[in-house]
Amino acid sequence: MAQPADTARTVIMTVDDDPGVSRAVARDLRRRYGASYRIVRAESGESALEALRELKLRGDLVAVILADYRMPRMNGIEFLERAMDVHPGARRVLLTAYADTGAAIDAINVVDLDHYLLKPWDPPEEKLYPVVDDLLEAWKRSDHRPVPSTKVVGHRWSARSSDVREFLARNQVPYRWYSSDEPEGRRLLAAADEDGMRLPLVVTPDGTPLVEPEPADLAAHVGLATTPAADFYDLVVIGGGPAGLGAAVYGASEGLRTVLVERSATGGQAGQSSRIENYLGFPDGVSGAQLTDRARRQATRFGAEILTAREVTGLDVGGAARVVRFSDGSQVAAHSVILATGVSYRRLAAPGCEELGGCGVYYGSSLTEAPACQGQDVYIVGGANSAGQAAMYLSRFAKQVTLLVRGPDLSASMSYYLIEQIGQVPNIAVRCGTVVEEAHGDGHLERLTLRETVSGQTDVVDAQWLFVFIGAAPLTDWLDGTVLRDERGFILAGPDLTADGRPPAGWELDRPPYHLETSVPGVFVAGDARAESAKRVASAVGEGAMAVMLVHRYLEQS
Repeated sequence: MAQPADTARTVIMTVDDDPGVSRAVARDLRRRYGASYRIVRAESGESALEALRELKLRGDLVAVILADYRMPRMNGIEFLERAMDVHPGARRVLLTAYADTGAAIDAINVVDLDHYLLKPWDPPEEKLYPVVDDLLEAWKRSDHRPVPSTKVVGHRWSARSSDVREFLARNQVPYRWYSSDEPEGRRLLAAADEDGMRLPLVVTPDGTPLVEPEPADLAAHVGLATTPAADFYDLVVIGGGPAGLGAAVYGASEGLRTVLVERSATGGQAGQSSRIENYLGFPDGVSGAQLTDRARRQATRFGAEILTAREVTGLDVGGAARVVRFSDGSQVAAHSVILATGVSYRRLAAPGCEELGGCGVYYGSSLTEAPACQGQDVYIVGGANSAGQAAMYLSRFAKQVTLLVRGPDLSASMSYYLIEQIGQVPNIAVRCGTVVEEAHGDGHLERLTLRETVSGQTDVVDAQWLFVFIGAAPLTDWLDGTVLRDERGFILAGPDLTADGRPPAGWELDRPPYHLETSVPGVFVAGDARAESAKRVASAVGEGAMAVMLVHRYLEQS
């Protein structure tokens, strides 16, 4: 049975059915945290839930829950899932043997697991305490008191509703979804004096109704920062993907006044990935959302500002200042700029796809739509890692997932490990040499016409879900005439600017551009937007860090 909680202190709970292990974990936790936290231990999921309910009634807060995976009657994942209903703000850790790491990975998606620890955790100074320290710091920074969630009323086949759900999910904003044709959805619409013709309706935690909100307005109402705190910085990072987050972490940690500007949500394409398995330091894989959240928290801990839903429309040079202009007419200036704008998936040119965007046709993974695919046929266009990762994730929900690949096989653009995994999943099929000829549907996707590229033969298939992962279009049109780009729009930098041995036109310094420096001194590029970049998460993070090093060099010589 769980020990009684001290109502004057916040709780760290440990749950393990082995009494010896339970005592050992509690002993190690008490030795480190006993002066500031009440350590509560339980030897079954049932008794732990009873203790959590008692703590809830008393108004006590629970900061961290550590649960063993292999427990009778209720395993650790099942327990943590039920514990979330009682104390949703508590950080969650699964204790597991090496053989059960697969279960721990599953728990990341089921209960939004914060961490898993392999047994044995000795020495705790190296394996246990650093993890718990980080989780306690994250818990302290969060608003762990129960907070009414944002409510979204929309329609399954409303493109704007889909966009809002994706925006909230990727920005880690908790929300509840209500269909406009369900009783609670209708009640919320009536309370807002809306008839459901304009969707979505977003009701903020303070009760403010927003109808078809624009991203900037929505961001401001749900607590995301949208306005810079200062007019001038050492460094402005444009783009919040892996390269931009890497630059923000290294810039802020090295003392630069840093602000990161993101037009939608941090993470970029990587943030939409259901599983990244070849990133250094994560042998069991990590979801893009989890990696993004950790990087974002790391950047803010070092003092970087992160602005969301701010679209950058221009970059000007004013003496030593680099001025970044926003779509609303405002601006911010800095000594240096790192362009980490990344890329977007190219649109399908097939007839019908544009009209059905967000109504069955989605670009990128749109993980918020995955549960709605339960028991249905899903089609994915693309043959690179992002398409493969989406296929693996969606196969958990869909009856059948079909990868449509233009080329003759997957080996040209997909990692070997992912090809092997796909081959082992029975409900994933791969159709090579096949493209989408046309999309059909009245208000939402209903059918696809597919064409074989060699024979030209076509066939029509029933389909309600199409996810597109084709090509990479750089988000750099706003830089036209400012920095040099190649014919596809990717930004030229460093050696690519001096291929003929001469500096680029207009270059006024007596040195050549640094490795990641663009044709404008003090403006650097990192990640997928750079010409001939590797298009990998690890290389993007590395370039973000390298760009900061070059910023320091530039500032020292300015």
